Amino acid sequence: MNAKKQYASVFELNGMPKLSQAFPLALQHVVAMIVGCVTPAIVISGVAGLNGTDKVILVQAALFIAAISTLIQLFPLGGKLGSGLPVIMGVSFAYLPSMQAIAGSYDIGTILGAQLIGGFAAIFVGLFIKKLRILFPPLITGTVVFTIGLSLYPTAVKYMAGGASSPDYGSWQNWLVAGITLAVVIALNHFATGFLKLSSILIGMIVGYLVSACFGMINFSAVSEAGLFQIPSPLHFGLKFEPSAIITIVLLFVINSVQAIGDFSATTGGGLDREPTDKELSGGIVAYGCANIFGALFGGLPTATFSQNVGIVASTKVVNRIVLGLAAVIILFAGLMPKFSALLTTIPQCVLGGATISVFATIAMTGIKLVVQQPLTYRNTSIVGLSVALGMGITQCSDSLAHFPAWVTTVFGKSPVVVTTIMAILLNTILPKEQITKTKKSQ
Repeated sequence: MNAKKQYASVFELNGMPKLSQAFPLALQHVVAMIVGCVTPAIVISGVAGLNGTDKVILVQAALFIAAISTLIQLFPLGGKLGSGLPVIMGVSFAYLPSMQAIAGSYDIGTILGAQLIGGFAAIFVGLFIKKLRILFPPLITGTVVFTIGLSLYPTAVKYMAGGASSPDYGSWQNWLVAGITLAVVIALNHFATGFLKLSSILIGMIVGYLVSACFGMINFSAVSEAGLFQIPSPLHFGLKFEPSAIITIVLLFVINSVQAIGDFSATTGGGLDREPTDKELSGGIVAYGCANIFGALFGGLPTATFSQNVGIVASTKVVNRIVLGLAAVIILFAGLMPKFSALLTTIPQCVLGGATISVFATIAMTGIKLVVQQPLTYRNTSIVGLSVALGMGITQCSDSLAHFPAWVTTVFGKSPVVVTTIMAILLNTILPKEQITKTKKSQ
């Protein structure tokens, strides 16, 4: 009897559960996040034109920093730096459109330099979250998230076609593999339950990977060249500070800092049946900033809380920090093995496209869900519609800022997120809120 009592329940936040219970639950979190964590790194390495070795290093750093960031959140340093909540961190798709623009115009070092400054911006938000939160109601964050999802669709479609730089871009083989991958993901999402549903993207990619192998699309040369164990080396890609890139990334860090409140709230609400405390929110966001500063030094792209893992916590009620800590340790070991990272880089672009287009669709729909938390009055629809229209419109018309200095194009013309964010905040501040009352009366 005493032997049983020494183990904590997996439904308790603290304490040591049985390894036989904790390990499969931890593996479930790893399966749910690992593809989403490394995909941005793979995409950015392609845009930046990295060689095979650097591509592996970028993927390796993504896993390494995701693990470190998660452990800091789970087990706060000094009892203050971290939320202490059951969350998983990973490289975020929210930064992908802007990182693509920066990588295309500059290089990886410029992204990391901007990320370093962005980390300090996140720390500032964490320290003053109560006062800054008013600028980012669900209407604003939802508009931005929706725009991020929309702007990622062309990336997914280009990948489904084989990647714009590929000699067989647009071939029927690429579309067939992408279609099969997407079909498996959709089928598992809507007809499967439990582990199969949670791992739908991973299983879809495995099926797509096997099909692509039949077409001879996979090259294992990077795997054979990679080592067995390696700690990511600091400043491998360097740090460069380009003002236009910094403005873009800092804005995203501020938005994602506020957006993290939603994930922390969903975690505590779904798993612990309560709201997060101010200390947990502040500590979590400050730790998010510190982890990204550390990540910039080691080549890890911007990380954020992973919503799919929040969903697992909310649905299973498994909140034990040791379970998620074990998941972080598994991710850490994966990040220390270059051969594993190299294997991930062999995934054909058409497979990535078929798997991630559903993720991007989910991001866009998450934005819509946030928007409709407030009444769709004429004022609110004007804010959303105009902000998205200008953000997406300017980006799609690449020559619309031709007579402006180059930095203006980098900040406002490469990614729709900046224009959308600025417009949404301005309109929400300027447009009279009493129009809501008038609209209701007229209805």
